[in-house]
Amino acid sequence: MDSTNHAFFAPCPRGLEAVLADELTDLGAADVKSTAGGVAFHGTLALCYRVNLQSRIASRILLRIADGSYRDEHDVYDAANAIRWQDWFTPQQRIKVKVSAHHCPLKSLDFVTLRVKDAVCDRFQFARGKRPTVDTHAPDILIAVYLDASTCTFYLDTSGEPLFKRGWRKSAGEAPIRENLAAGILRLSKWTADTVLYDPMCGSGTFVIEAALMARRVAPGIGRHFAFEKLLSFDTRRLNDLRTELKAMEIPIKPGLIHAADDNAHAITSIKANLTIAGSGDAVTLQQGDVLQLPAPAESGLLVTNPPYGHRMGEAESLRTFYPQFGDHLKKHFCGWTVQIFTADLKLPGQLRLAPSRRVPLFNGAIECRLFEFRMVAGSLRKTRAGGV
Repeated sequence: MDSTNHAFFAPCPRGLEAVLADELTDLGAADVKSTAGGVAFHGTLALCYRVNLQSRIASRILLRIADGSYRDEHDVYDAANAIRWQDWFTPQQRIKVKVSAHHCPLKSLDFVTLRVKDAVCDRFQFARGKRPTVDTHAPDILIAVYLDASTCTFYLDTSGEPLFKRGWRKSAGEAPIRENLAAGILRLSKWTADTVLYDPMCGSGTFVIEAALMARRVAPGIGRHFAFEKLLSFDTRRLNDLRTELKAMEIPIKPGLIHAADDNAHAITSIKANLTIAGSGDAVTLQQGDVLQLPAPAESGLLVTNPPYGHRMGEAESLRTFYPQFGDHLKKHFCGWTVQIFTADLKLPGQLRLAPSRRVPLFNGAIECRLFEFRMVAGSLRKTRAGGV
């Protein structure tokens, strides 16, 4: 297989760049560098396969093909037309061009997209006598172009469907968080499979299912296909060997390690279905009930949750009543626990009447959120008034 050292970029949910960099380093990536919205790294195409299969935090893996300076759309066309696209895929394959930009002086990204598409097709017409078909809905090859103020960079997407689509989510609760965001929060929380985990407002179960896969050492991409399988460089044997290697690393989960609860019967039905698809049907202890009535499942552990918004529990008035009660419940029944609450409500600590030991800015898509950490020590966390963020 090709042993060339290639450049890659792995976008991720904003706020998770540092933990993604650590994960990529663990997987064998070189020259790992975090930047806003993702992590750049170097490695072989074999590493690209591994990262696609094993990364829990990356949104996708982009292979950098070329870059160049530009002043106008003609320069972007020339840079795209100079690339030997025929070395990577065939004109029989359907393509899509996606352009994104930051501080770009050009007026229309749609026109840039059209010029890049023209450049790729013209290159194939010159090299192979045939132009590839454009398919914006189900392309074989996604060409991603990024423009900053003066440089255009060309990538091939090696993932296809976003990597957070593990394949287990048959049923989703309202506004579930993405799987890679949940996995990143678990990594930020420093959770390991020797610590009891509990989500008392689990919804469709994203946190606990991701935790179960982590505890079982299941590669998140083990059961899906990738865009790199459609590149000319694809090595079927290398991918099959890697899948076999990763399958052999899976282990059983410890009984009683992961617990989940929700007061909504539909949520419990959803999580059961999702757990079954994820091959973790017996990995999570489930309970239907009111979070304020349920005891801690162990003497100590990690409670991690994304509290429901008003449309699930009632309007703002109901939440104003609920949050102080939830804070009191944590103080009374969860001494010795670490609590991690992911929320878009930046004033949550004041409503809980708890002082966070850490607050991490994160984004759920475009929504600014916080991961608040509370260390539940008896009598030390009561607040007299709401604190800032």
